[in-house]
Amino acid sequence: MKQFRLVVIIPAFNEESTIGPVISQIPRKIEGISSIKILVVNDGSTDNTFDIASKAGASRVINHQWNMGLGVAFQTGIKEALEEKADIVVNIDADLQFDARDISKIVKPIVDQEADFVTCSRFLDKNFEPKLPFIKKFGNKIFTRLVNFLTNGNFTDTQCGFRAYSQEACLRLNIFGKHTYTQEVFLSLSEHGMRIREIVCKVKGQRSGKSKVVGNVFSYGLKALLIMIRFVRDYRPLAFFGGIGIATLAFGVSIGAAVFLNWFFTGHTSPFTSLISVSGIIIILGFLIVMLALLADMNGRQRKTQEEILYRLKKNELLQG
Repeated sequence: MKQFRLVVIIPAFNEESTIGPVISQIPRKIEGISSIKILVVNDGSTDNTFDIASKAGASRVINHQWNMGLGVAFQTGIKEALEEKADIVVNIDADLQFDARDISKIVKPIVDQEADFVTCSRFLDKNFEPKLPFIKKFGNKIFTRLVNFLTNGNFTDTQCGFRAYSQEACLRLNIFGKHTYTQEVFLSLSEHGMRIREIVCKVKGQRSGKSKVVGNVFSYGLKALLIMIRFVRDYRPLAFFGGIGIATLAFGVSIGAAVFLNWFFTGHTSPFTSLISVSGIIIILGFLIVMLALLADMNGRQRKTQEEILYRLKKNELLQG
């Protein structure tokens, strides 16, 4: 049976009270795993997170000079884990919301080569659902449904931060969000045909540390929504711009049709004469947006080629390093 190298990354921002216990809970021996390294990404903490993480047994602590956001910290962790030749990468929060002993559980589908990306779900089993404020639970359902719609998936929790990635998934992953990354990972890996699996893990409902990614629910929701809009823009350009163009065309035609019907039944265009030019402008605008959609679709094909080149470069660098 193949033995895998595991790197556990822990993004942390001002988590001095919990980072030590999280590190101590991480298993040092897991079936199918030959080595386990713990990588803490200290995202500009102003407390003693760095010192405590170093003393608690982290293999390495990477410092950001200032707080760059969870998404950037995650990307740093993935990059460094690949440089460590990781076969599997696990990301876990630093606030004791998750039980690090469940790492052996979350990596198993990858060890058994049944999945490329495994994520903990807080809602897959009703018996393990944590107590969450209504607004957060409602928001989670909304964004999960949006992700399912965009990926044609049937996921139950797309916001959970406790996840395992195969090396192939890490190489295929392309994300850009600075504040959050959770939904973007689903979108990116689904687009590249990665096998995604959810498993049940018991989690705490309330965060124990100071890190508050969803401190402002509405701000978080807006940022997550923008990530999804950008995904549709980048990966479904024909549908994105084409939908806008067709809707604009339909609006312009509807105005023109209304003026025409008024003329047909009354014999004159007043008091809607000015709408004739408005209709013409809107129709022309809609036509131009449809042309933009075709150009964007062509650019989208180039993007796929560029992502394949980037994947091959990263894989070649991994093999040669």
